[in-house]
Amino acid sequence: MSRIGKRTIDIPAGVTVKIDDGSVEVSGPKGTVLRTVPATVQIKMVDNTLTVGVVDSADRHSRALWGTYGAHLLNMVKGVSVGFKKQLEVNGVGYRVGLQGSQLKLEVGFTHPVLYALPTEVKAAVEKNIITLESANKEILGEVAAQIRAVRKPEPYKGKGIKYVDEVIRRKAGKAAKAAAA
Repeated sequence: MSRIGKRTIDIPAGVTVKIDDGSVEVSGPKGTVLRTVPATVQIKMVDNTLTVGVVDSADRHSRALWGTYGAHLLNMVKGVSVGFKKQLEVNGVGYRVGLQGSQLKLEVGFTHPVLYALPTEVKAAVEKNIITLESANKEILGEVAAQIRAVRKPEPYKGKGIKYVDEVIRRKAGKAAKAAAA
C-alpha cells in the first residue's frame, strides 16, 4: 500500500479537474497542467476530492506508480492554484543577466552571451543578479532552473557561477592558502 497514494487530494475553489481516458487536466488561476496517466492507475473524483488507486495492487510496477501519480496530482493542483517559484543567483565579476522577450541573455564569462529560450509555461523576471522563475508545472520549472544553472555551475574557489538562492556552496582553499597554512 502506498502511503502517498492513499491520501486524498482536496480541490480548492477555482480549480477544475477534467479526467479523460488516459489523461488528467487541471485548470486554475495560475494556468493549466495536462498529464497522461497509464492504464494501471485509476483516478476518481468524488465531490471536491481526488483519489488515486491501481487496477492490480499485486503488481509491483503499479504500486510504484500509485504513489508517484498521487504526488504528481498534488503538485498539479498546488501549481494551478498557488504556483511554484524558483530563484537563481548569478555571482561573478562582469557576470550579467537580462531578459530579451522570451529569452534569457546570460553573460557569464564566455566569449559570447548565452541565449536560453524559455518555454511558454515558465515566466521569468530579472532583478540585478537574481533570476526568478515561476510556473504552474513543477516538473518543467525544475528542469528549466537546472538547465540555466548548468550553463555556468558555481565553482568552489571563488563561488562564481549560477546557483539557487538557497543553495550553499562549499568553498575550498586555494593553493596560496594551503601553502601558507602548512
